[in-house]
Amino acid sequence: MPDWQEQCDRMAIIDLVARYCRGCDRRDFALVRSLYHDDAVDDHGTMFRGGPDAFVEWLPEAMAPWELTIHAIANSVVVIDGDRAEGEHLVRAWHCTHPPERTEYIVHGRYLDRYERRDGAWKFLHRQLVFDHGEVRAVDEDAMAKLGAEASHGRADGDDPSWAFKLLAGLSRAP
Repeated sequence: MPDWQEQCDRMAIIDLVARYCRGCDRRDFALVRSLYHDDAVDDHGTMFRGGPDAFVEWLPEAMAPWELTIHAIANSVVVIDGDRAEGEHLVRAWHCTHPPERTEYIVHGRYLDRYERRDGAWKFLHRQLVFDHGEVRAVDEDAMAKLGAEASHGRADGDDPSWAFKLLAGLSRAP
């Protein structure tokens, strides 16, 4: 028989991880900050290690070289023990520099997380980025122009098409 509370907790944690990706990719740093407990630690190796306020203060500078990023989560494993949990999530973090000669930097890695439920909400207590593999390549601008000719184009700022969706746009105001 399924443990419904554990399944609800697992879904909440997976949603937390997805919101982190959206917050980074849409440069919604208020959303990112809302996902961490005040005493949490984010560990991005020598790039950054510290608390959530310092992390959110560092993010604009860290993201400035990138025209666009996409953080895609693949396999996720979450282990829950009451109000504490741990997770391992495979991430493919795609970063593209600004034009005119764009370059893609693709990180294949994992997030190793510790979560805690406080006041009924799951948040990060500790997040560690683990690098497993990477790729660097030039963007084929002609191919990108052809592939994207008929679609809306993603942006890292408030002009991204997703901000027109009121519920998505409201995530940064969510508790």
